[in-house]
Amino acid sequence: MFKSLRTRNYRLFATGQVVSNTGSWMQRVAQDWLVLELTHNSGTALGITTGLQFLPMLFSMYGGMVADRYPKRRILIATQAAMGGLALILGVLAITGAVRIWQVYALAFALGLVTVVDNPTRQSFAVEMVGRAGMPNAIALNSAVFNLARIVGPAIAGLVISAVGTPVAFLVNAASFGAVLISLKLMRPSELHPVVPLPRAKGQLREAMTYVRARPNLWLSMVLIFFVATFGMNFQVTNALMSRQVFHTGAGAFGLASAVFAVGALGGALLAARRGQPTMRLLLIMSFAFSLSEVLGGMMPDFWLFLLLLVPTGLTLLSFTTAANSATQLGTTAAMRGRVMGLYMLVFLGGAPLGAPLAGWVAELYGPRTSMIAGGMISAVATVIIAAVFIRLRGIRARSYLRPAQLARMIA
Repeated sequence: MFKSLRTRNYRLFATGQVVSNTGSWMQRVAQDWLVLELTHNSGTALGITTGLQFLPMLFSMYGGMVADRYPKRRILIATQAAMGGLALILGVLAITGAVRIWQVYALAFALGLVTVVDNPTRQSFAVEMVGRAGMPNAIALNSAVFNLARIVGPAIAGLVISAVGTPVAFLVNAASFGAVLISLKLMRPSELHPVVPLPRAKGQLREAMTYVRARPNLWLSMVLIFFVATFGMNFQVTNALMSRQVFHTGAGAFGLASAVFAVGALGGALLAARRGQPTMRLLLIMSFAFSLSEVLGGMMPDFWLFLLLLVPTGLTLLSFTTAANSATQLGTTAAMRGRVMGLYMLVFLGGAPLGAPLAGWVAELYGPRTSMIAGGMISAVATVIIAAVFIRLRGIRARSYLRPAQLARMIA
């Protein structure tokens, strides 16, 4: 089943990603905790930090165009080195006691700028390592690797913060990028399946927009993931606030909540790896199941029941996002993949500058429970609307294949 993934290049990259992503999730937990410490538990400040980190995603199509124009391996070496440098700066500021909230904001924004290029490049690089035949499994297993790090990283971060404070988590993350850089340098270029670079030309972004608009399955899934990601996927904000303000737990319990959520997410990624090409029906089912789980999670009366609901929430969320990612890449030609994935990352992460501060603001005014429940309800309503549009478009397309006499009988 996974024979196409047993290449030296893919094993090197996956190993580097496990180490680097573990460090990155340590930093995310530590950054959230640092913001709460610097601002005396401000949910708005936490939302602003997350929003600034994702604000550059509004320009992710330009990042996708860079991915189409230049060798992806070289791009990743540059972006991963830059991310490691930013983590080192934050670690030094924190360990010397010189860190201020505006510096956290600035470094979060800078990380977002690098991610604009890194994300679509890394997404489309998977097919160059394994070829098109192995792409569905590679996408799913990349999600599994990512969520393995989400299990280990927050748990380690909670222990590290409790034992020696937040600065060490930032420094460990800075060092972890070395694993990815080494894996990229050790790859054998002759075993890659490189896509012919896209020559410079006018109108290439407009060409990508036209390409997506002509394919209903692509733009419908992108609209759906925009609403779910913007309003439903604010766990970086809501989990921290639920743990600290509703259940009054410490850093260790916050790390545990993040790890439990990731256990469910890992299960979702592994289930996705066993499926074939995903369908729109699967996306809609998983999106609605996630929305329902999030609403129920926000209603849980104690911390342990809240943890229990985080498992199906993570599972359905990763089943949904992995299926959406796979469907987008499989439904796109190689020459267009970087730009389409740039648009995908725009709708997937570009709403965070709106959604994260809004989730924090609602949590401050009405409580973290209300923020979490509202996010799930908005996602559920969006899912129902997209399902109705999809059924209508499918019906129109089916009728277009009928002969005039058949169509007249249906109308009558």
